[in-house]
Amino acid sequence: MTKKELAHKPVLIKEIIKLTGPKDNETYFDATFGNGGYSKEFLEVSNCNIIAIDRDPYAKQIAREFKKKYGKRFNFFHSKFSQINEVMEKTKEKKINGFLFDIGVSSMQLDFPERGFSFIKEGPLDMRMGQKGTTAYDVVNSKSHAELADIIYYYGDERNSRRIAREIENYRKSKNIETTLELAEVVRKSFPNKYYKKHPATKTFQALRIYINNEIEELHSGLNHALKYLEKNGNLHVVTFHSLEDRLVKKFLKIVSQNNKLNKVLKPSKEEIEHNSRSRSAKLRFYEKNNLEFSYIPIEDLGFKQS
Repeated sequence: MTKKELAHKPVLIKEIIKLTGPKDNETYFDATFGNGGYSKEFLEVSNCNIIAIDRDPYAKQIAREFKKKYGKRFNFFHSKFSQINEVMEKTKEKKINGFLFDIGVSSMQLDFPERGFSFIKEGPLDMRMGQKGTTAYDVVNSKSHAELADIIYYYGDERNSRRIAREIENYRKSKNIETTLELAEVVRKSFPNKYYKKHPATKTFQALRIYINNEIEELHSGLNHALKYLEKNGNLHVVTFHSLEDRLVKKFLKIVSQNNKLNKVLKPSKEEIEHNSRSRSAKLRFYEKNNLEFSYIPIEDLGFKQS
């Protein structure tokens, strides 16, 4: 991947920097390092320290460049949200001044067809962020009609889930679905022609990606870890792009904000959307902690089921 290919515009970064006010010698945790857009802004505006993680192995090469430039101010771990505890033990940090989560698919996943995330570019049915375990190919070609319908409905908010699952099941009778465009075309046939305000496969691809990468459970785990390690007056920022993740974050912050002072939501400006079309559906939820008490919040309390 070239530097041009890795170009990334961190969404709502101006708002995040303004709300956080990064200070020298404080430590911030970038839980979705990706292409390093957020970490770079924090490191450039102050002499702060960054702990960054990402489950995607492609992030490691970008992190190596950061390490060369920022030295001991920057530390990266190839980890996911549910492993934040382990990362904190390795760094020997006790408290964090701010956590940042950018939830969803990143540019380095979406822009490379071979990763299998895009429904408009030909690629294998993969969709694994960490490149280990079950692929989208495995799910699409092995799950029953009922299982597929449930996945697409629950993780994609797709009302047409049963018809889509039926189309997939019928197609599989003659051959397996092998590529992203092949699946996108099967899904498209489940909709009338007038549907095209948004690509018909959008929600199905979202659902498969979230299911394969266990994203809801990971997000739930990450938020609880952040709440545990946040310093008093430390802040939490979560950028979401889909209603499913935003619903979880909103409910989580509603519970923890009952005795705390800040829980607000911000959206990108018209100018940002013009310069970065991917930001148009983004929401930033911000929370500031005013005590050191921590109480684990079960996923069921947020209206979700434990898988």
